[in-house]
Amino acid sequence: MFFSFIFHFFCLLLRQLYRQDMAYNVFLFAMRDLWRLDIMVWIAGVPLLACAVVLLYFQLRRRRMYKKSLSYLSGMQRHPVEYDLVLKVMKMAIWRIDVRTQTITFESDFRDVVGSFHFPPNTPLEQFYELMQPQSRSQIQRALKDLMEGNLDEAHEQFQVRLPHSDQIHWEEAYATIEKRDLNGKVQVIVGTLTLIDNQKEIERALIEARNHAEESDRLKTAFLANMSHEIRTPLNAIVGFSDVLPMAQSDEERAELVSLIRQNNARLLRLFDDMANMSKLEAGGDTVKKDHFNLNQLLMEVADSFAEKSKATGVNIVVETKPDAVQPFSDRYRIREILNQFMDNAMKFTTKGSVTLGYQVIATPHSDQRSENKGLLRIWVRDTGRGIPASHCNEHIFERFVKIDEFVPGTGLGLSISRSLAMSIGGKVGVESKQNVGSLFWVEIPLE
Repeated sequence: MFFSFIFHFFCLLLRQLYRQDMAYNVFLFAMRDLWRLDIMVWIAGVPLLACAVVLLYFQLRRRRMYKKSLSYLSGMQRHPVEYDLVLKVMKMAIWRIDVRTQTITFESDFRDVVGSFHFPPNTPLEQFYELMQPQSRSQIQRALKDLMEGNLDEAHEQFQVRLPHSDQIHWEEAYATIEKRDLNGKVQVIVGTLTLIDNQKEIERALIEARNHAEESDRLKTAFLANMSHEIRTPLNAIVGFSDVLPMAQSDEERAELVSLIRQNNARLLRLFDDMANMSKLEAGGDTVKKDHFNLNQLLMEVADSFAEKSKATGVNIVVETKPDAVQPFSDRYRIREILNQFMDNAMKFTTKGSVTLGYQVIATPHSDQRSENKGLLRIWVRDTGRGIPASHCNEHIFERFVKIDEFVPGTGLGLSISRSLAMSIGGKVGVESKQNVGSLFWVEIPLE
């Protein structure tokens, strides 16, 4: 508009100065054509002005976006405490791998000091691989190779490492992902975390053992229930059958033999019910331990007398090795007698000739003296000349529930388990020593208080 005003003012000035000049009229006519160019300038300028406004709007919008991104990044830089706090609570370590140089750098390592390994910055990957156990090394190398080649976006692995200059082996758990690529899409940096999981692995191992133990117990109980009907039915059938035949006996000798067989099966049936009752009692918590002084020689003689009739029937001698000065332990007499009864029952069951011997000995311990309450250990044992036990079974497994060395020999497989539980309840333990075709020795040790 300003230029148009100047143009018209200039034309009026020329008209006043050169009214009668023909040259002036020609010039004025030409100037009118030029005035039309002013209108054309406005027509072309309006779209250009609109384009300039639009470009200015997008430029301001882009500037706001950049400003917002910068404020977010500056906020992250202003709050490293929260980042470190999370890592410290999770006990993690952050690491980065430079794919081009094949080096690893650990950052913000908050793992436990015991069981952790540390590297200086830009450590070659080969040194990291050397710490791993052989079964884990190839697994980790394969996972990192897939990440470096872009075949995977993230990876999760658990592996074992051996600490430098130590024989300790620890479990580590790693998560990794791609952090940076170049313009061609090739991986440049991999970032990941490391966590010690020794406690987790120990819990997993305990759970697996508990599951296996539960499965084994379930299997053994199933076998126990399957055999229980046979174990109960056999003596009952004998008792009923011999009782029916008894009135028809023709002589006193035949009658006495039948009565003896009935008594043997009665004893067998009572022993079976006693085992089941004792096992149920122990599972329910057992009775209160009642400790008192008692004569050990007298106890051994009582146990031997209870098996005298069975000894006469089988021809196996029962020997009791007593001592002139009888030991009088302070313990639960009933529980020790029940343990010896279980040992004697097994010995008489697997011994067809020879003898079964009961005895005891006092074992001095390094801490036993006259001033101490611990006077040593009392070992009470039952030794037989039976067929013995294979060496593979002479361990704690033989004292588990429902375990039977020979499935064809009558029994529930509870006797030795009951003995171990009773011994533990009075602070003792049980054990076995045996050789095949020579004999076995079962013993129980209790502290002399």
